[in-house]
Amino acid sequence: MRWLRWLKSLIIGKPLDALNPKVKDHIALIAVIAWIGLGADGLSSSAYGPEEAYLALGTHTDIAIFLAFATAFTVFLISFAYNQVIELFPSGGGGYKVATHLLGPKAGVVSGCALIIDYILTIAVSVASGVDAVFSLLPTWWLEYKIEVEIAIIVMLMVLNLRGMKESIRVLIPLFLGFLITHVVIILVGILFHANSLGEILPNASHEASKMSASIGTFAAIAIFLRAYSLGGGTYTGLEAVSNNVNILAEPRVRTGKFTMLYMAVSLSFTAGGIIVLYLLWHAEPVYGQTLNAVVFDKILAEVGFNHHWLPVILFFEAALLFVGANTGFLGCPAVMANMAVDKWLPRQFRELSGRLVTQNGVLISGIAAIIILLWARGRVSTLVVLYSINVFLTFSLSLLGLCVYWIKSRREKPIWLRKFIVAVIGFVVCASILVVTTVEKFTEGGWLTVVITAFTIGICFFVRDHYRKVGAKLKDADHLFASHFKYTDLDNAKLLSVEDHQQKTAVFFVTKHYGAGLHTLLWVQRIFPGVFKNFVFITSGEIDSESFANEEIFKKKYRQNLNRIIDGYRYFCTMHDLPSAGYFSYGVNGLDELISLSEQIQIDYPDCVFFGGKLVFVDESWWTRILHNNTINLLQRQLHLRGMQMVILPMKI
Repeated sequence: MRWLRWLKSLIIGKPLDALNPKVKDHIALIAVIAWIGLGADGLSSSAYGPEEAYLALGTHTDIAIFLAFATAFTVFLISFAYNQVIELFPSGGGGYKVATHLLGPKAGVVSGCALIIDYILTIAVSVASGVDAVFSLLPTWWLEYKIEVEIAIIVMLMVLNLRGMKESIRVLIPLFLGFLITHVVIILVGILFHANSLGEILPNASHEASKMSASIGTFAAIAIFLRAYSLGGGTYTGLEAVSNNVNILAEPRVRTGKFTMLYMAVSLSFTAGGIIVLYLLWHAEPVYGQTLNAVVFDKILAEVGFNHHWLPVILFFEAALLFVGANTGFLGCPAVMANMAVDKWLPRQFRELSGRLVTQNGVLISGIAAIIILLWARGRVSTLVVLYSINVFLTFSLSLLGLCVYWIKSRREKPIWLRKFIVAVIGFVVCASILVVTTVEKFTEGGWLTVVITAFTIGICFFVRDHYRKVGAKLKDADHLFASHFKYTDLDNAKLLSVEDHQQKTAVFFVTKHYGAGLHTLLWVQRIFPGVFKNFVFITSGEIDSESFANEEIFKKKYRQNLNRIIDGYRYFCTMHDLPSAGYFSYGVNGLDELISLSEQIQIDYPDCVFFGGKLVFVDESWWTRILHNNTINLLQRQLHLRGMQMVILPMKI
């Protein structure tokens, strides 16, 4: 298996030391890099969002300038509102944590599930859209390989993200910059070349609005505009990515997050608003088989006199940015899943970090789910966009509603509450309106499937949470049974009975914070082997997961204190019963590796030792319980046996 480890190291990279203080600086994202990695999803939506809104106006395209203003205003509105989220939750979590802490756990799980589905669809939609754009420049016989290419791109992005977030972003930087430069140039050239027509846009818009009001009524005219505005809501997707991933930003995180949001807001409002203005100035009309962007860019290049070969270059970078946007899904989805796993809505494996300090299980699930959706939809963007269009505004609405509730409750403690409350209220009304209109408009076209998938995901989360709650309650009952034996106020390390003769028979116990389970194993050992063991050694490890790695207070202080407290609790019990004891603890990214390393040291310190561990045995055990509870104790026994070290597993029925 050595060659497999070598291959993994070659593809994914060598493990990073989580305890190295320089590692966080190595993987943390400065504002510009975060803008590229987290803002690409929002910026890439300018490839389809403005077009959806513009075409929804039908024959009333003269009022599209109001759409441009509304789009830019909405981008900044949502960005400013999410700056509040960054301030309140600097450890990340975004929409999920906002809804959980400000509206309650049930609202939180709805927001979290909506985000997960949204990010998975981000990957699928962005890759499918990008491949469609690239294949439009290739011979038609290539189309039969389109699905295979899409899957290959998703697998490539998975590998890049398994190597680390910064590494994945660095590879994609040239594509992002290529899009930004080409689109800024074409927008400025297109506007400046028809600068004489700029003065006519607003008068024409006002005339068209008056004409609409007179012919179909003011209410109907407003309804048409609001429908177009709502159907262009895809333009704003991705703005929540920064607040979800504040934990990966460089210090000071809040400041870095706000700068990143500013870069995103300026670039997206300019690009999306500028493209709508180009549609107006150049009188863009749909052409079969081409995007509206391709039509208007081709007009500009032809009339200005640029080489016609620039169009494939611009469209290539537009497609490439969609791939960068897909990478945002790989950054955001694992982060949301990790936060939900911390709160036991998802299996704990989703909070675990790999050797490269990424939540690899979340990356893998995101990629696999995106591939399954692509295969189901056969790569059709039209099908995927319908699924994609609802969930993000569900999260926006819940987050902004949570902020409204927070500022009302904090109005006496926060002098500036009114200004921020107004921003949150306006943002909530806008996002909730877009959510309602989009759901109604798209429901029969496939939006119902999004509702079903999201509801199914929420149901799974409640099932997982209920299972963990029941198991936790039983473990707490066992803890309470022994609670009288652990009087923490009496703990004094100097009075603990230590081991004097290391050569005597020693029982080594793998323990956790659940004293009931640990003492259950210890008492069974004494019952099965009465008087055999003279020394008792306790060993535990702390696993540095995504939350603790992001939280400086936990990472630097609490780990050592909490682990030492666990060991001292068991040693206090042994001292009460005149049993010599000792304790070992460590912490790292892989808890299993830490326990094995400590075990090897204990084998040296106590040559005549036997290791013991407790295992939860469920009355109705199934594949589901095996997924929800990691198999650490069995893996540990196998590794110790391979090293010639004896270990016995004792059951604890649940």
